Amino acid sequence: MRLTGRTAIVTGGGSGFGAGIARKLAAEGAEIMVADINPEAAGALVSEVGGLAHTVDVSNADSVAEMAAAALAAWGRVDILVNNAGITHLPTPMQDVDEAEFDRVFAVNCKSVYLTARALVPAMTDMGRGSIVNIASTAGLSPRPRLSWYNASKGWMITATKSMAIELAPGGVRVNALCPVAGETPLLASFLGEDTPQMRAKFLATIPLGRFSTPEDLGNAACFLASDEAAMITGAVLTVDGGRCI
Repeated sequence: MRLTGRTAIVTGGGSGFGAGIARKLAAEGAEIMVADINPEAAGALVSEVGGLAHTVDVSNADSVAEMAAAALAAWGRVDILVNNAGITHLPTPMQDVDEAEFDRVFAVNCKSVYLTARALVPAMTDMGRGSIVNIASTAGLSPRPRLSWYNASKGWMITATKSMAIELAPGGVRVNALCPVAGETPLLASFLGEDTPQMRAKFLATIPLGRFSTPEDLGNAACFLASDEAAMITGAVLTVDGGRCI
């Protein structure tokens, strides 16, 4: 029960890695807001683990502000923020990704981090503590061809994490990032291009431990970084990738 008495928002918390993170934080005692663009997914997870379900579009400033206001109204504070919501484009030559898709990837994967910081960092610094965990990707460390703009968005998130950590440290707010390899999430088919046994085998051959990241893997790592056990860790980029980036 490392997080008893803490409150946490998990964006994209209704499925995939976000659901694994929300389950783990709740199991460790945190009060959870599962924030997701899919209200049914958020509601289903909250019916399982408790907490608050909130519908949010993390790329929209008003929607993010409403999410923050709802959490602060319910709890009076937010101790933990997990920026997990993310999307990708299909494997495509970089010049063939259309502008609207490019804009959407950067709005969800990058602009969202700015919007949640703008909405929630002031409350964290006012109380002199807080933990932000950004879910980046091995794609930001070891890019793969035909996913160039997704790779770039996750590289942006890694740099943003380090910059946020430096700027927010005097206010007692820690900021860290996790870099999973692909996992059993709704985005897997998009990363692979097509989800077939052959494509899975080809991808798994690049992971020394021989398996995908799981929601439980991400939940365990996020829980550690959010907890007081990681009190001296900020600006870290922790790979949860089975050795993919070695």
